[in-house]
Parts: sequence; structure tokens; C-alpha cells
Amino acid sequence: MGVSTKKIQNRIKATKKTSQITNAMNMVSSSKLKKIEKTIHNYLDFVSGVEDVIANLLLSEDEIRHPILEEQSSNKVCYLLISSDRGLAGPFNSNVFKFFENKIQNHPSREDYVVATLGTKGYSFIKKRKYPTLNKDFVMLRDDIRYIDIRHTIKKIIEAYLKGEVGQVFIVYNHFVNTLSQEVTMKKLLPIEKKFQGEKQVERVHYLYEGGAESILDTVLPLYIESLIYGLVLD
Repeated sequence: MGVSTKKIQNRIKATKKTSQITNAMNMVSSSKLKKIEKTIHNYLDFVSGVEDVIANLLLSEDEIRHPILEEQSSNKVCYLLISSDRGLAGPFNSNVFKFFENKIQNHPSREDYVVATLGTKGYSFIKKRKYPTLNKDFVMLRDDIRYIDIRHTIKKIIEAYLKGEVGQVFIVYNHFVNTLSQEVTMKKLLPIEKKFQGEKQVERVHYLYEGGAESILDTVLPLYIESLIYGLVLD
């Protein structure tokens, strides 16, 4: 039985409406992408400035010591997983989870590591498999993510490190390559290695530090870790 002319016309109208909706969604997505690219660019300038301060501090003192610069006695490793809040994202989340599970195979037992998460998909994944967790509640990563949304988890990680509860901290996330490609990356966050001063090429600036370089590092080093994590979340 053939299709009536009226049905064909209705299908054409429906297809045109779907096309209009798709185009509108594409425009919204493009606008969001441009906005976040601008945010990342501006934020990286801030992180670079903090790195310059740290590099100058480390260069100014030969025997400078700080807990964040040194490995703790604990052999426990903390992994921070960054995921999305929604599905329908292809392998975006599953690639991070597979990478993480390959890494923890090197640990003899679950007592040797703990996991922190940013993003509801990562939290659900960890809870479902009953991995040891650092944060007891999920943290949503909304489209207009702000630092205050993730501050509590970041501070909890830093506190666990400074108390010697964990000896190293690694972050696992999707590094943005382009709109069609992301690369799963693992970056060491703590301890901040002193070779940092050799990797960061800065113009040597001589400052007089009120209260001493160590007291400045008490503020700047945690700020650097917090800023770095937030920057990777934006990425």
C-alpha cells in the first residue's frame, strides 16, 4: 500500500522541525564551547602566575622544606577520577575507569589505595565496585562549573596528604585534544617534586618575603594544587 501525499508532507514538516532543533542545539553547544575555551585560557594564565611564584621561592632558598614538597611515610596512593555527570558520552567515562582499573592491579590489596571522585558517573562507578573512597558524597560537575563546587573534595585530599594518610596523589582525567578526541591522562599532583624548579623556566626575581619563604609556601603550594585540579576539571 502506497503512502498518501498528506503523510509524506507531514514527514517533511517533521524532518524540517527536527533539523531546526538540531541546528539550535548545535549553536548552543558551539557557544558553550567558545565560552569554556575562553575560561580555560584565562585560568591557565592564573596558574602560570602561581607557578612563577613557586619557582622563584624554590630558587631563592637552597634548603627550603615543606610537607607538600616531600613524600609522606604512607605507602597508600590516592587516585582522583574526573568524570561527567551524564551518560550518552561514548567512551568518555569508561576509558577513565578502564585506565584506573589497570593501574590498581599493581596494588597488592585495596588497603594500598583510596579513590576520590569529581562527577556523579565516577562516584557511581566507585560505589558500585565498592572501592575504598575518600569522599562520601558525590560532586556534580555542572556545565558552568565553579571552584566552590569542588573545593571541599580538593581540601580533603590535601588534608589527607598533609596528615600522612596518603603518600602520593594522582589525578586521572580526559585531556581535551579536539571536539572529537580526548586522551586519558594521569598526572602526579602530590608531592610536588623539586625538579619543578628546573622544568619551570622563569626570570629570576629577588623578593623579600615577609614571614619567610616557608610561610609563603604554606599558602601558595595548596593554592597551586587547588588551581591545578580546577584547571584539569575545566579541561
